Amino acid sequence: MMGDMVRWLDDDEQRTWRAFLWATQLLQEEMDRQLQRDAGVPLSYYVAMAMLSESPTRSLTMSELAQSAHSSPSRLSHAVRKLEELGYIERSRHPEDGRTTIATLTEAGLAFVESAAPGHVETVRRAVFDPLGHDQAKHLREISEAILQQLGRPCEPGPAPAPEAGTGTGPTA
Repeated sequence: MMGDMVRWLDDDEQRTWRAFLWATQLLQEEMDRQLQRDAGVPLSYYVAMAMLSESPTRSLTMSELAQSAHSSPSRLSHAVRKLEELGYIERSRHPEDGRTTIATLTEAGLAFVESAAPGHVETVRRAVFDPLGHDQAKHLREISEAILQQLGRPCEPGPAPAPEAGTGTGPTA
């Protein structure tokens, strides 16, 4: 199969692929480094709490949370256990289905997300949006959505978080 009609990348495609791969890897590392330094949590913990903060009830089933945080159930379970120890998330059984666990962001967790969000958003803005013009940012979204669609993982953003008083922005992942 290896030699059967392999559609090798041409030089431009190879450069594009490597730039994309390197940029996404470094971006993940930068987001994680900033959150570890400024908030004491890894990016995956912040994302889980941000997804809960965007839910109207600040609660999601563990399956819903794994899906919205784009995390494996085992990785998410580990993160939620740590966040529960910190008092940021509470877990409970679903009242109608005892096999289903619900994760709820506590008041302390919401306060944590709200305090960590400004630094995180500034890092996202500096790393992603500042170097791009408006049209480039729109193209980046369209490109990202096309790739996600091809991978069978359409980007289905949840409800936009309510703006924080006076800022025009809310917590974001």
